[in-house]
Amino acid sequence: MKTRTIGSVEVSAIGLGGMPMSIEGRPDEARSIATIHAALDSGVTFFDTADAYHLHADEVGHNESLIARAIASWGGDTSAVLVATKGGHLRPGDGSWYVDGRPEYLKEAAKASLARLGGDAIGLYQFHRPDQSVPYGDSVGAIRDLLDEGVIRMAGISNANPEQILQAQEILGGRLASVQNQFSPAFRSSEPELELCDQLGIAFLPWSPLGGISSAGQLGDRFAPFQQVADARGVSPQVIALAWHLAKSPRVIPIPGASRPESIRDSVTAVDIELTPEEFAALDA
Repeated sequence: MKTRTIGSVEVSAIGLGGMPMSIEGRPDEARSIATIHAALDSGVTFFDTADAYHLHADEVGHNESLIARAIASWGGDTSAVLVATKGGHLRPGDGSWYVDGRPEYLKEAAKASLARLGGDAIGLYQFHRPDQSVPYGDSVGAIRDLLDEGVIRMAGISNANPEQILQAQEILGGRLASVQNQFSPAFRSSEPELELCDQLGIAFLPWSPLGGISSAGQLGDRFAPFQQVADARGVSPQVIALAWHLAKSPRVIPIPGASRPESIRDSVTAVDIELTPEEFAALDA
């Protein structure tokens, strides 16, 4: 497995997003644990979760607890594994989502996440989504306080624009480790954020990096180049999409979601795909 860095921590170049294992349509726990074990077997050392990845109102942190149990039950060395979680985006249990960026709430949420994940500190804690009713600086200030108190080891933000990235970097005293935004072949509006992270030396974590690819693995006409490159190389279009992410910048660490062992096993093969300049140009158009 090739590696990249978040802050000063070396992680697998491709991570695993845990959300599909805990929300609508989730599999049984045995298959989820098998998926996480398959990721670990394949060299994945970076897992992304959130306290809001759950289905029912009484199971906040479902995915955090699931990932913690799966990692603990794996037979290998997990000392290099980094689990990132998020706070500030909530689900009341009726299928909807809402935000709460109050500093006092974020601090309570982080400590609850730490209790579920175990250990003495959260490896990477991310402010999940801006709350328009709370000044952004106040929310990020809570993340700074958690960092200073040692509740978390690294700080990140999610769903942020360039102005918010720069503001967070200032509030955190240059310690912003990562930015997690939606980015995929179909959703490229976060290109400015990716470029800014590249300039600042901050990890960029695309969520839903395979957005635009159907469950059957097919791309629409707009994405014909991905299918063409995949066909020529004898791999899935998902693999080519992830290879494109990796080629965008050495700061990019895609975190495809998975709920089947075969899905993550396929995804990690993208680290071995070296796109030619011609292939990359066609995909990046």
